[in-house]
Amino acid sequence: MAVQRGAAEDMTEAYYRGLMHAVGYRNVDLDKPQIAVVNSWTDVNPGHQPLQNLSGYVKEGIWAAGGCPGEFNVPAPCDGMAQGPGQHYILPQRDLISASIEAMVKAHGFQGLVMLASCDKIIPGMIMAAVRLDLPTLFLSAGAMLPCRLGDRTVVTSDLKEAIGKRRNNEIDQATFLRWQEQFCASPGTCSMMGTANTMGCFLESVGLAPFGSSTMVAFDAGKIRQARSVGERIVQLTREERPLSHFLTRANLENGIKYISASGGSTNAILHLTAIASLMKTDLNLERFGQIQGSVPVVAKFKPSSPFNLKDYHEAGGVATVLKAIRDSLDADVPFATGQRLSEIFSTAEKPDGHIIRKKEDPLALNGCFAILYGNLAPKGAVVKRTGVDSSMKVHKGPAVVFDSEEEVRKFLLEKEVQPGSVLVVRYEGPKGGPGMRELSIPAAMLVGMGLHKSVAMVTDGRFSGATRGPCVGHVCPEAWDGGPLAFVRDGDMIEISLSENRLQLLISEKEFKLRKQKIPSRPNHPAPGLLAAYRLMVGSAESGALWL
Repeated sequence: MAVQRGAAEDMTEAYYRGLMHAVGYRNVDLDKPQIAVVNSWTDVNPGHQPLQNLSGYVKEGIWAAGGCPGEFNVPAPCDGMAQGPGQHYILPQRDLISASIEAMVKAHGFQGLVMLASCDKIIPGMIMAAVRLDLPTLFLSAGAMLPCRLGDRTVVTSDLKEAIGKRRNNEIDQATFLRWQEQFCASPGTCSMMGTANTMGCFLESVGLAPFGSSTMVAFDAGKIRQARSVGERIVQLTREERPLSHFLTRANLENGIKYISASGGSTNAILHLTAIASLMKTDLNLERFGQIQGSVPVVAKFKPSSPFNLKDYHEAGGVATVLKAIRDSLDADVPFATGQRLSEIFSTAEKPDGHIIRKKEDPLALNGCFAILYGNLAPKGAVVKRTGVDSSMKVHKGPAVVFDSEEEVRKFLLEKEVQPGSVLVVRYEGPKGGPGMRELSIPAAMLVGMGLHKSVAMVTDGRFSGATRGPCVGHVCPEAWDGGPLAFVRDGDMIEISLSENRLQLLISEKEFKLRKQKIPSRPNHPAPGLLAAYRLMVGSAESGALWL
């Protein structure tokens, strides 16, 4: 075994050990495996609020197994709370979180890691750090928010976003709207839908870096305490055995995780994050290859907002392990899990698909995966849409463009103007550089649904959409408009064709006209980039390779 950080026999470690004594650690503690408990607890994010207490149980497990835990914190922004101007700072924090963990762990010489995270950018940021550090690593999320029972309906956070559109159309009164606002988010925990938070949390389960059920169980389930203690014990064993992340997160296991995400109707943001993670793993995973992998499996489950089922329903139906069992013939079953066992051993204990919440592979909800990667003269390097969230009537759509140069412009339009059925709302200059920060257009997309327009109006952007978005919303258009991508040359009234069946996103003007337009690049709008956003705009990469910054 490698020499312990702060080993007593190394006199040059005296300064380190002396400072650790100052915070209460004993000599005997410092001779044990040093485990970082990386906690993203915060009071202002419901998905992370439970982690304050959960970390104590993880540390109990570490102590019990003969390890020495040391806890530190990282930022944990809530994508939902940051809608609008705050979204500029969300995707950049993924890379800041990753860098801060890398710096802290390297500076203090930890030997193993437990990552406590729940939400959209925090889990990906922590995975990115874990890949760079390549130490023994396990993850644990807080668990899901309790769904809200409203009369004969069960509602979650995505229903609240769509209610904005209902209020705008006066389908509900202000008193009802305010009551829903107070009730729909019923407890701490991750939003009880298949947004990015739960997509990435369940991905961790599917590749064996987190306990099964850890993302889908409600946050206050007593099983969460048991999981925390078990994770604490297991990380000490992995550290003593010197089994790093790369032993478990291999290319084969990454592909298993992609197939799982597709089979369960996951978030389009997973494509952005997993291409970034693959880049750090030094394994090639471009949009085209991602599309091929995800398209090799049937979709056997969908959850809110793309179906009536929430995360609690999913957990009770068997959760991630049952979806893996349903698509077992498409997976590499020989991969080892950091939580113990191999994937093949999980199939014998996983519940069988119930055929209702989780379908059997012979009776899927859709074939060829849940995403579509689109190409064409508007997206020569690709664009992304959640195909299974689009109504069948909109799988092929052709309509006139209504062009906006920011999210603020399209929000104002939706609130004050009449949207013509058949339109294609083009929202540009919202990519990684243009935003800056590649904001998600979660509220405008949900408003379209609430206004009943998701079966007649499409939206196309070089920004992102929430994992909880449904409807014909095409995001991640590459190259982005800020870099002179094709979206910069679209004009009001241009006809745009979206074909999910042929994976095409096309501006229907002549090639000659397109060349003429490209001879003069339009001036960029005034999208300020103060402070860290200036550094982000200068250095961030393109969305087709994960929008890596640091």
